[in-house]
Amino acid sequence: MKKICFITTVSDTLDAFVLETAKYIHEHTDWDITFVSDYDEGFAGRLPGYIRFHPIAMKRGVSLSGVKAMLEMKRFFAREKFDLIQYSTPNASLYASMAGKLAGVPVRLYCQWGMVFVGFTGLKRRIFKGIERTVCRLSTWIEPDSPSNLNFAHREGLYPPTVGSVIWKGSACGVNLNKFDVSQKEGYRRSIRARYGIPEDGFVYGYAGRITRDKGINELLAAARAILGDTPGAYLLLVGEEEVDEGVDRDLYGWAKACDRVIFAGLTHVVEQYMSAMDCYVLPSYREGFGMSVVEAEAMAVPVIITNVPGPIDGIIENETGFVVEKGDAPGLERAMRRMMAADLAYYGNNGLALVRNGFEQQRLLGYILEDRKRLMQVGDEER
Repeated sequence: MKKICFITTVSDTLDAFVLETAKYIHEHTDWDITFVSDYDEGFAGRLPGYIRFHPIAMKRGVSLSGVKAMLEMKRFFAREKFDLIQYSTPNASLYASMAGKLAGVPVRLYCQWGMVFVGFTGLKRRIFKGIERTVCRLSTWIEPDSPSNLNFAHREGLYPPTVGSVIWKGSACGVNLNKFDVSQKEGYRRSIRARYGIPEDGFVYGYAGRITRDKGINELLAAARAILGDTPGAYLLLVGEEEVDEGVDRDLYGWAKACDRVIFAGLTHVVEQYMSAMDCYVLPSYREGFGMSVVEAEAMAVPVIITNVPGPIDGIIENETGFVVEKGDAPGLERAMRRMMAADLAYYGNNGLALVRNGFEQQRLLGYILEDRKRLMQVGDEER
């Protein structure tokens, strides 16, 4: 029986991107499965009995407590003798790659779901790029969740072209088309619009995620302020936690909070219902590992607008499922948003739905992931 361990800094990542993979592996193998993250009592209580949860204190951001976390991981890995450890998110990946190397874990898989140094400049960028390169060198294999990020990592010299791969078309876990069920779209659309007083003929731009500079919120709010200012039927629907970082323009944010056609819906576990109420989904991000919300919106036949950055660019066919603009270009984003208002939404939406069904359906992706893990562990057995 093989033993595998999934490690992330906080449990939210395990819940969103790893849990379905673990369930699929359990249904198709007899492998022993362990999760490691910072302690979350609620998450631990919701896990199925076949997944062991081993909490190790970890926090986002730089902290000396990371040394303690790394040493605790080393002892745990050495005791459990895992065949494969899989890690993602910045802090957990650094600790786990070091601990796994010291403990002699044969397969150390880095799921490179986003690179934080991309959003930095100067000395800070060099430091975090060095950390990224260290994690890559300590790993036996690396799997970004998009082809464009794999190519970017190779160009940046993080690891050689002989190391690393993307499974199928990309994404960490694919789209569950039972949850993102387009046949329910009209009902969801009516319900959400009625809840927030949005008329049926209103045009709704939408976004799901954190309210941060790196997500392109300043550009989105600037474009929305211009459009809503001269288009009475336009709305902006923002879904997610109001985790407002210091890089957000306070004037734009203040306008958004005061505008009755900018709706802050808050965190939800039924994002598919909110996406159904949108006429256009906008992700003007500066960096992403993949940008799952793009293909989730497309699964609900919603046209999308994204920035030309690695990750999201792999989840769209330009001018077929939506539009692409340059990051940081608020006027360009505004032009694309106005263009979408006049576009054939059904054309773009149906093309996006077909793209997701053919390239990002969850069960097919999970099958490919399982075969990949078997391959990696076979290589690990041969090299012992």
